Amino acid sequence: MLITAQILLIDILQLKSCTKILQSVFGHDQFRGNQSIIIDQLVSGHDVLVLMPTGGGKSLCYQIPALERDGVGVVISPLIALMQDQVDALTQLGVRAAFLNSNLDRATQYEVEQQLRQGELDLLYVAPERLILPNMLALLSDVDIALFAIDEAHCVSQWGHDFRADYLKLSVLAEQFPNVPRIALTATADERTRQEMIQRLGMQNASVYISSFDRPNIRYQVTEKQNPRQQLLRFIRLFHAEDAGIVYCLSRKKVDDTSAWLADQGFNALPYHAGLSAEVRQQHQRRFLQEEAVIMVATIAFGMGIDKPDVRFVAHLDLPKNLEAYYQETGRAGRDGEAADAWMLYGLQDVVKLRQMLDSGNGNEQHKRAESQKLEAMLGFAESARCRRQLLLHYFGETLELPCGNCDVCIDPPETWDGTEVAQKALSTVHRTGQRFGVAYLTDVLLGRSNQRIEDFGHNKISTWGIGTELDQQQWRSVFRQLVARAYLHVDHEQYGAVKLVEKCRPLLRGEKRIEFRKETKATNKGGSKKSLRKQLLNNGNEELWEALRALRKQLSDEQGVPPYVIFHDATLMEMVELAPENLEQMAVISGIGATKLEKYGDQFLVALKQFSSHEQTHAEITNTALESIRLCKQGNSLDEIVSARALVESTVVNHLAAGIEQGTLQLSDVYPIDEQELKGLSDIWWTLSEEDRGRLKPFYDALDGAYEYSHLKCIRAAFQFSARHVEGQGQAVDHAS
Repeated sequence: MLITAQILLIDILQLKSCTKILQSVFGHDQFRGNQSIIIDQLVSGHDVLVLMPTGGGKSLCYQIPALERDGVGVVISPLIALMQDQVDALTQLGVRAAFLNSNLDRATQYEVEQQLRQGELDLLYVAPERLILPNMLALLSDVDIALFAIDEAHCVSQWGHDFRADYLKLSVLAEQFPNVPRIALTATADERTRQEMIQRLGMQNASVYISSFDRPNIRYQVTEKQNPRQQLLRFIRLFHAEDAGIVYCLSRKKVDDTSAWLADQGFNALPYHAGLSAEVRQQHQRRFLQEEAVIMVATIAFGMGIDKPDVRFVAHLDLPKNLEAYYQETGRAGRDGEAADAWMLYGLQDVVKLRQMLDSGNGNEQHKRAESQKLEAMLGFAESARCRRQLLLHYFGETLELPCGNCDVCIDPPETWDGTEVAQKALSTVHRTGQRFGVAYLTDVLLGRSNQRIEDFGHNKISTWGIGTELDQQQWRSVFRQLVARAYLHVDHEQYGAVKLVEKCRPLLRGEKRIEFRKETKATNKGGSKKSLRKQLLNNGNEELWEALRALRKQLSDEQGVPPYVIFHDATLMEMVELAPENLEQMAVISGIGATKLEKYGDQFLVALKQFSSHEQTHAEITNTALESIRLCKQGNSLDEIVSARALVESTVVNHLAAGIEQGTLQLSDVYPIDEQELKGLSDIWWTLSEEDRGRLKPFYDALDGAYEYSHLKCIRAAFQFSARHVEGQGQAVDHAS
């Protein structure tokens, strides 16, 4: 029997203990949404099924119970390539975690197994294909198990888009470990998939917790496909020129071509698909996770389980097969809760290609019918003139009463028009030409164009030739696309894209039914995600502190070989910028800083904060630590040599040297040799900025189109600021620099 979770009596002492773990280990003040009741149920020994959107905090729902209960928490995950990152993140928090998969050598596997036997692990990650092996089940039978967590549980559904056959065998857990509680988690599942998860995993008595599927920070936008590459380039340059993102394509070739083209345009773009070697895929995934502003161009082979929090956009150059896939893929943007974009191009060829793939698939008729229904829902979403978010949530059984205000339809509502007569002309032309031709040919007939082919077939003499001149070619393509999407027409891929009538079209042809079309809109500068907290803070003059903290985080992550967000998320750094803690006690209240991270990194970040604060005080005395960097510079040491000698991050030393230049203790040429004419040009550009922008680096950087590194500009600006204070008149600030 399906038990939907209601408000239950929570063990108060148990909740207090779990809250203490949340605060001391994970650095968060309080639970979100259903987390507390899910955790209480699992700690109490009950089975739980959890549907929670990406970024909603699913992992905490089993990690905290694993720490609270006796024994080891066993996490079943299909994401072998990401297990190392998951374990690294937990290790940073002081959690004893490990993984077992085929990537480990025998010696390491033996070591992990020994840790498991000796009770030295809090969490163990294992792939489903390994878990079901007899020797693995025997090993687990000999140890104390706190719980089983089945991650990405929708993979058990044969109707789903991520089906994994090994998940079907996970019912063995209920048979062999009947007293160990299980939690199954997913971000994506419609009602049919939920029922299949319950049946196949043997979780009929589990409590089911369904959180809202809404991701309000994501802006949804669907655009008519015209010139895909240029449209993508325009979108990225306008809204995400310095951001990490994912671009999804349907084919491997398109992935390779698009990633190479983006790289030619100056972006750090990498391909990812199953045709690449495991080594290349792993390398590209690692770069995406660890480097800044990487764009991953990928097939659907990439993305599941990616925990990178600062992905600012997900773009689809091809239509996904269904709304589950679309929701899961777009959900990889904005995991940190900051503003993000889900941007998709959509055209007639997408409809034809997806229907062709569906028709040629190996599934039985029942499966094809189910997939066809899902495709229709995807097409309806793309063509709709209603709020995108309302449609998406409705598909997953959730109601959003009012339009969201954060999708393209809400921001720039499309016009609709009565297309009944136009549709009749299109359908009649399909009929009178024998249902043998594609959209381009039919459009030529409607527009009254005469060419050899049309004359050979005599279609310049039929009644519909030239009756469609009220629309242009692009508008007719839109009409045909919408008729195909709504299943009034069918494109026969076996007859080279011939358009054929569907029985459904008869009432429309006879005038018994009316139809409205969506008017295509021109590309505008609207559609970028809302201004994020980061941009708001940086616009308030905190850019240099932000960059200094990011540089320190990057240095620490490089030293340990982990992604920067494993050290601290952007949101945590933003709180540091906003709150400017002066001691460890103040830093401990920042979200994302638990006891272990406070001990490991607190002092280093406090030093960076204090050094920056000293530098920012107007004409303040240069600190002793800065004087030491200046002294080494005057002795002829390079920036790299000073960084090495002082064991400081580069951004801190640059702040020291910039302070020396601004106060007149150093000259710019002591730090960066630069041509006088070049410097004069830079000065001219700097003086064109507003007084406020002259005090910030980003406007200066942008005015130079990113041609100079921030560290160089910081010292150059310091020289200009010194001269501006000491040179009379207009003070074109060059003299001090040379």
